[in-house]
Formats: sequence, structure tokens, C-alpha cells
Amino acid sequence: MADVKVTVPEIQARKQGGEKITVLTAYDYPWALLVDRAGIDMVLVGDSLGMVVLGYPDTVSVSMDEMVHHLKAVSRAVVRALVVVDMPFGSYNVSVEKAIENANRLMKEGRADAVKLEGGCPMAETVAALVRAGIPVQGHIGLTPQTASALGGFKVQGQSAEAARSLIADARALAAAGCFSIVLEAIPAPIARLITEAVAVPTIGIGAGGDCDGQVLVIHDMLGLFDRFTPKFVKQYARISETVAEAIEAYKRDVQAGCFPEACHSFSMKSDELDKLLP
Repeated sequence: MADVKVTVPEIQARKQGGEKITVLTAYDYPWALLVDRAGIDMVLVGDSLGMVVLGYPDTVSVSMDEMVHHLKAVSRAVVRALVVVDMPFGSYNVSVEKAIENANRLMKEGRADAVKLEGGCPMAETVAALVRAGIPVQGHIGLTPQTASALGGFKVQGQSAEAARSLIADARALAAAGCFSIVLEAIPAPIARLITEAVAVPTIGIGAGGDCDGQVLVIHDMLGLFDRFTPKFVKQYARISETVAEAIEAYKRDVQAGCFPEACHSFSMKSDELDKLLP
């Protein structure tokens, strides 16, 4: 049934069953409705909202309050999909206690089903603590946007044998710590395949080839709504920004020409009541 809630165990079982997992971002009520009704398995309230919705230059600028605000809107819309939310920069890398406190807020106030955080081996202790606290965690390795400056920018990761070994170790550490799935971003496809084979939990690729257990895209990228840049790994299934621009221009022309509103867009009143107002 379309309205049966997707659960963490179900996502984990997809790997064994060989059924691909679909993930898209959403940041507000109307987009979350569309994504959920389409049958997407996971809705990610990503900190990418900072760039595609709030106009920030990066994801680092997003605050906890902003994440909670958008998460609440998405959670009100979603019936079926598993709702995963990014823990914003600074909300989990200060201390384990702070990470649990902030994750609790995302779960209780924002009504998330799971949280996502970036980082490999160094984050394993935090992941384990969150899982012990009853909070499902999705990992994220490879290109980690919150720390992209430390990685030398938005570049493909794991291109040397040494770097690839490190990523495999990261994935194993996160899986051992209790992550129910791991996002692999901007990783060579052969390395993503090795990682997928090395861990028992599902991998979700974004710029990591087709051998991952699932795929995720930022909905604004996929629909051509974000024009600052388009990553190599994005397939644009539509260019909605062009359609919207044409509609706005048509509206402007109609108003200026007096063609809108027409009688069918206006309200009338009884003639006898109108007569009472006339001299």
C-alpha cells in the first residue's frame, strides 16, 4: 500500500533483496507532498537548503533553527517516506553530548525519522552514541560539503589507492558504529562498488556510480531550479525554471495590457444591492 510508512529495517532489507532505494531532497510542504506521493523511499531535508532555498554561499551557514523550521514543514507533508534530516555544521562536532541534544531536537520537534551526519572514522564514536540513544543515523562520506574547504573544494574523493582505502575504512567504521545506511558522494564508481560490497548496510550514491544500493539527488538540481551551477553527476529530468520564467512574463504582459483579470476571475454582487450604492 502506498501509505504504509517506510522504516529503517525496510531500507536495510532492500540491500539483501537487491531493490534499489530512491532518495530526493525536499525543504517545504508542497515539494515534500509531491516527492512522497511519487513513492520515493526517503525524503532528505538536506542542509543543501542553505544554497538552493536560502541563498547562502555554502551549507555551513545553515543553523539548527533553520533546519528544524524546514524539517517541520516536510514532516507535516510526508506520510509514507522515511524522513531523514541533515545535522547542520556545528551541531554534532562539538561533543557527543551536544550531538545527542541536537539530534533529540530534530527527532522530537522536527519529527524526523533519522538524522544524517558527515564524516568517517572520526565520527564513529558520535554515531554509536546516537544509536545507543535510540536515534537512527545515516552516514555520509566522500565529498562532505560541510568540510569541503578542508578537502580542497568540491572535488572527487578517493582517486588514489590510499584515499580509497581510507574511504573503505570510513564506511566500515560507520557501519560498525550502527549507521543504517551511508551516503557516498563524488567517489569514483569502482571505489563506490568496493565500498558497497564491503559493508552490510545500504549505500546511497550521489556522483558515485550505479553500483550503490540507492541514489539521491537534490530536487532543485534534478528539476533545473538551481542555476548557480549543475554538478556533473546530476541528470536534469526537467527545466522548470524556464517554464516558471515564461509564466511570470506572461502574467506581467497580461496585467500591463489589461487582459488579466477577466470577468471569470472576478466576483459579482446582486444588482439590487449594487443599485443601493449608485446615485
